[in-house]
Amino acid sequence: MQNTLAFAQELDKNDPLRNYKSQFHIPTSPDSMPQIYFCGNSLGLQPKNTQKYITEALEKWQREGVRGWHEGDDWISYLKYLKEPLAKIVGAKSSEVTVMNNLTVNLHLMLVSFYQPTKTKYKVLMEGGAFPSDQYALETHLKFRGIDPKEGLLEIFPRAGEHTLHTEDILEIIEANKDSLALVMLGGINYYTGQLFDLKTITETAQNLGITVGFDLAHVIGNVPLQLHDWGVDFAVWCTYKYLNAGMGGISGVFVHEKHHDKNLQRLAGWWGYDEESRFEMKPGFKPMTGADGWQISTANILPMACLRASLEIFDEVGMDKIRQKSEQLTGFLIFVLEEFSQKNGDILNIITPKNFAERGSQVSMLVEKNGKKLFEKLMQNGIIGDWREPNVIRLSPIPLYNSYEEVWLVGEALGNSC
Repeated sequence: MQNTLAFAQELDKNDPLRNYKSQFHIPTSPDSMPQIYFCGNSLGLQPKNTQKYITEALEKWQREGVRGWHEGDDWISYLKYLKEPLAKIVGAKSSEVTVMNNLTVNLHLMLVSFYQPTKTKYKVLMEGGAFPSDQYALETHLKFRGIDPKEGLLEIFPRAGEHTLHTEDILEIIEANKDSLALVMLGGINYYTGQLFDLKTITETAQNLGITVGFDLAHVIGNVPLQLHDWGVDFAVWCTYKYLNAGMGGISGVFVHEKHHDKNLQRLAGWWGYDEESRFEMKPGFKPMTGADGWQISTANILPMACLRASLEIFDEVGMDKIRQKSEQLTGFLIFVLEEFSQKNGDILNIITPKNFAERGSQVSMLVEKNGKKLFEKLMQNGIIGDWREPNVIRLSPIPLYNSYEEVWLVGEALGNSC
């Protein structure tokens, strides 16, 4: 690689996804200057077709009122626009995915069904430093079942002096606790370090020992290709407002492997999960829809679903393989630029995201021990939007659909100008 503008522009010239940026609204500064947006791991940008689908839903409501649920391109079956594109993204059958609620709500619902502790097998394994909401959810489920979280919640941390986990250490702790583990529940990518876990190997190891496996894919969905069905993952949950660009607090998704569809699993039921053919008969006694749809609770959220539909239209056109290929190249170039800057300035930053592209997604996290916040603010002043995580980490996430190699090169320029 070369840390030059000409090199970056040549990469952009040969980029098959270069024209997709025009399908997104790019934020501007107060003086209307376009900004470089490297924060899609926190909130993805708005596709320009979002307004179309939102407007269609609003106009239908305006025109038809309650009739919109049942007439024409009706709302009651709106899920049909989402299931197949989502299934492709996560590597599932369409019957294994659904859309509903928000991420942590769905995690709670999945834990009701899939965390079934016994006197001997009651522990839950999660990564230390996981996103706090996951930890809070797991703590409360342990307490509801009379289990002290200090006893039941098993966290795995990086080795001394390191920032990321070794797959062999995860497998080792699973094996060592096989007689007491009821559930392995990890974030697919750690939100802080950007580390992508070996989900296939972790699933296979745990399930061979009779341990249920679930994942929070908030930082994976739309970022890295998945094969949830083939890997045999029991369940997964995700949000859609990061890499899937479905808007602030966007609606969540759920995966439930088909091997569980015909089981009489414990669940919290609601009328929207009731058998669709007889839902409006309003009979007592819950009769779930087939597949993941049977975990739905409440009436479909059409406006958030319209936002997701807009984004999925783009993903379905591009495909995850092309997105992943550019992601690997973008982050590789970003790491190269950041390391060159650091070496020239006394190694002032340390990249804690794995250098191996198979162990990362679109996010690069850099640890800045001294004046990190000042360095972050300099980037912002130069129109580069990333995010800051306490106590000393800057996260930058170049997104294949709307970021360029030239923008990555400009990060190095902005950092150089700040020193």
